[in-house]
Order: sequence, then structure tokens, then C-alpha cells
Amino acid sequence: MLSSQDIDELATFALELADAAAEVTLPYFRAGLDVDHKSGKYAFDPVTAADREGEAAIRKLITARYPDHGIFGEEHGKHTGSSGLTWVLDPIDGTRSFICGVPLWGTLIALNDGTRPVIGVMDQPYIGERFVGRPGGTTLIGPRGTVPLKTSNCIRLADAKLGNTDAGMFINPVEKEAFREISSKVRLRRFGGDCYFYALLAAGTIDLVVEAALEPYDIQALIPIIENAGGIVTSWTGGDPQAGGHVVAAATPELHAEAVELLSAAIG
Repeated sequence: MLSSQDIDELATFALELADAAAEVTLPYFRAGLDVDHKSGKYAFDPVTAADREGEAAIRKLITARYPDHGIFGEEHGKHTGSSGLTWVLDPIDGTRSFICGVPLWGTLIALNDGTRPVIGVMDQPYIGERFVGRPGGTTLIGPRGTVPLKTSNCIRLADAKLGNTDAGMFINPVEKEAFREISSKVRLRRFGGDCYFYALLAAGTIDLVVEAALEPYDIQALIPIIENAGGIVTSWTGGDPQAGGHVVAAATPELHAEAVELLSAAIG
């Protein structure tokens, strides 16, 4: 188990990793970079030099400082360490936004203690906002200084503001119908947010995020950010979300329970 001193040290290091990634990714943003297609499960799954080089910069620092730590990144795969600790990385979550010049992408950095992610950072260097979740609380480091964050007090779908990156992520008819039903019950829907919507949930401006087809590196950094701000993140059936897949994040237990009741019934 990590001590409070360990958490302090590793959370500070996570910010150093975010700085290193920003030095690489920012010069590419809105600079007309080339885009490749990963030929994966999506019709268009883009990747850029900024993705690859940003992750490489993070991995280099981890290996130098903590050679016994594991690393699991979107672009350069998995390295199993001997410490039981693993850094889970997505250098640019929201590559589609990145290549379109939309500043709703972020660098995701998580530290998993072997059981679950305990430290999470979502860094948006262009805007200059950094969301940090760790035991004891979640903060936003930005133009207004360092501000503690708390999720909203929304308890009903009828009052909720729902965020989702792209309704096209719901591939099969059951998923599509489940999202159609839940989105028809909320007060407001917004799309295109990628990791930023989860951070805004921690900040109390969005109440609910419902997504599918996530990878572990898409969600692990966001779990400590939301949970330490008072929110809840699970699978659609209420289970552990850290492997990705179907994920629902909510501001309050009441709102989460209403969402899970609907979503779990849909996917059985």
C-alpha cells in the first residue's frame, strides 16, 4: 500500500510527465501535421507523430526515474515492471479533436497500484488546465490558480447534463437503443468532449457521461479525478470500469443508480 508520502512523490512526478508530454505535443497542435490510420477496429482511427512522440517522452522519464515500474500506453504497448505499480498512458486522448484544432483533447496519466488507479492527471496544455485526482481530493490547476473540485448535486436524469464523445461509438443495436433512451431522459446533451467531459464532471459542470468501446488507457486516469471529487465511475452494470468497455460516470450516487438501472437492463 502506498503511503501518503509515496502519493505526494508520485503525484508530483505525474505532473513532470505531463510537462514532458506538453513540450512534445503542443508544437504539433494546429500545425498541419500528417495523420496516419491505425487500421484498427474503426473506419478511421487516427494517430500522429504527436501521439507517438508524446508517449515516448513520458516513457523515457518513467524508465529513468522508476525502472521497476510497469508502463501501459496506447501507442507503445505494455511493459511489465517488478514493483506492482503501472503507469497507464494516453498521450493524446481525443486525437480527432487534436487534428481538427479543437482544444478538447488531453494527455491522460494514471498510476495503478496493482488493484486500481490511485493517481490521475488530465492535462490540456493549450488551454492551460490540469485536472489532478489523488487520495484526499481533486484539483484544477489553471489560469485561476489551484482550485478544489466537487461534482454537482444532480440526483435525477431529468435534471442532468449528459456528455458523450460521439454517439457513433455505440455499434450494436442494443447499445444504440440504450443510449437513445438515456439521452432522451436528460435535460441537456453535449457531444465531442473526449476526456474533457469527464474532467468537467469532476468540476461540477457536467453531471453524467455515458460511453462504450473504451480502452483501459482511455479511462484509468479519469477514475481518480472523478472519484476524489465525489463522483462515481463504473461499468454499465455497476462493475469495475478500469478495463474500459461500457463506462458510466455520474455526479451522485442517486444519479448513478438511475443511469445504471437503465443501462444494465439494456445490455442484460
